[in-house]
Amino acid sequence: MPPMPPVTQALLLINVAIFCLDYFMGPWFGRLFALWPLDGGFLPWQVVSYAFLHGSVMHLFFNMFGLWMFGSELERIWGAKRYLQFYFASLLAAAGMQLLVTMLLGSPYPTVGASGALFGLLLAFGMMFPNRTIMPLFPPIPMKAKTFVIVFGGLELLLGVTGTQSGVAHFAHLGGMLGGYLMIRYWRGQPPFGRR
Repeated sequence: MPPMPPVTQALLLINVAIFCLDYFMGPWFGRLFALWPLDGGFLPWQVVSYAFLHGSVMHLFFNMFGLWMFGSELERIWGAKRYLQFYFASLLAAAGMQLLVTMLLGSPYPTVGASGALFGLLLAFGMMFPNRTIMPLFPPIPMKAKTFVIVFGGLELLLGVTGTQSGVAHFAHLGGMLGGYLMIRYWRGQPPFGRR
């Protein structure tokens, strides 16, 4: 296994450290840094801080596994600066989508987790290495990266529309994918952006 590149490693360590800090600081920490709906305790920094909080050890584990699995290789290809730009574009787009959805649906619940950013990384991995075979944890079936992206994107849309697995921010995941997709198109000078 190749060494983890520095930004991916730093993001992983920061997420684990903040998870531990959240555990010991008590409920006020989550209330201050989770992403709350616009009419329910929203504060501007939450569009970033929410992505460093996680609801459980398993939530943290799967997000950090995805960060390592997809982020490490993208960072090696893009370099630290571009990788960070992409990560935060996906993270912010996920927050924006979640705020919009909670406003439309009237949801009073906060959002936590790096999943939106991770779904952006997943999309980028599928675009950069469409024919690479990967073995996801669930389901443990080898498939091409582009198939994996389509399946998981489709599942998120289906689960979001039907309201299945309430408590999971499906539209934030889709927002992260959209933010990542738009960032790649921006870098390539493709519509809706002009040539760079």
